Amino acid sequence: MRVPFYDIKAQYDELQQPLDQAVLAVLSSGHYSMGENHRLVEEELAALHNVKHGVALNSGTDALRIMMDAAGIGPGSEVVTSAFTFVASVETIVQTGATPVFVDIDPATFCIDPSKIPGAINDRTAAIQPIHLFGQLADVATIGAIASQHGIKIIEDAAQAIGSSFNGTFAGNFGIGAGFSFYITKNLGAAGDAGLILTNDDDIASACRSIRVHGMGRERYYYDHVGYTSRMDEIQAAILRVKLTRLEAWNDRRAELAAIYFDILADSSVVLPITSPGNNNTYHQFGIRSDRRDDLQAYLKERGVDSMIYYPVPIHFHEPYKKYGHGPGSLPESERAAREILCLPIHQHLSNDQVAYVAKTVAGF
Repeated sequence: MRVPFYDIKAQYDELQQPLDQAVLAVLSSGHYSMGENHRLVEEELAALHNVKHGVALNSGTDALRIMMDAAGIGPGSEVVTSAFTFVASVETIVQTGATPVFVDIDPATFCIDPSKIPGAINDRTAAIQPIHLFGQLADVATIGAIASQHGIKIIEDAAQAIGSSFNGTFAGNFGIGAGFSFYITKNLGAAGDAGLILTNDDDIASACRSIRVHGMGRERYYYDHVGYTSRMDEIQAAILRVKLTRLEAWNDRRAELAAIYFDILADSSVVLPITSPGNNNTYHQFGIRSDRRDDLQAYLKERGVDSMIYYPVPIHFHEPYKKYGHGPGSLPESERAAREILCLPIHQHLSNDQVAYVAKTVAGF
């Protein structure tokens, strides 16, 4: 049996008519940048997460960078974060001129370990950046208490957490704002690149809206900030609005498929993912752990099953970021996770039989 890791085209097949209509409506309107769909996707995504402001952008990477600029994070600042992540989480800190300070992860959730954060805080610490990895939130309750105690900001990296919540409160409500990605592989994916900031802070929202358009203020060609070109184009906004109507059902389907994995693999030798109490997990990824990870991946490939390693090398091992870390052994749980993790296919267009086949193949190994 063939089991693909992604099936982006299946989303189009499911929604072909409304997607075609939405794109053609934009093309025929002649309004391709920051139009009605742009405004509405901001409002609809903000409403989904019960947040005051949405700021639509061209990528989740820009969402993080622009929030940091708006929050005044720059040279001389430090941001506490995790090294077990996609590079955008860290490169955006460095791009501002600030210094990333790495702490280790919780081996059960792959998210930042809050018990390690206080030891990384000093008088230069400007923010904590929890990364909501694989579809569930980091320990926002503990992180929030730490940030409040020390008077520092929280900037949520919610690139993988659209629709994810803790005790009913969604990402975007636990700090000055959250950055989301709508890259094609995400639970809610555009037809290319797109991103979003969600924030309840009026000043942050205003600054982010300016920074995304060259720092322009309310009046055209008058500038309040040093900015970027980071508008979400109207076609991407229209596509996201169509797909948003299916997001809840798609996330529910991911949970159903995860349940099949848990059932079949309950007594296997692999370590299954854990969802922390209070979290709803949207299963952007289903990451198992095995001390024979590479052999397992090869075994699956021989039997028609795709898999991916997120992430094979922690950030503090990469050449541009070594100077911010303390070498091998400094983040033992992050380093062990990078050696052991393997993500299995989990997307809404897989059949029960396909997922059962994957699980039985893993168990057979």
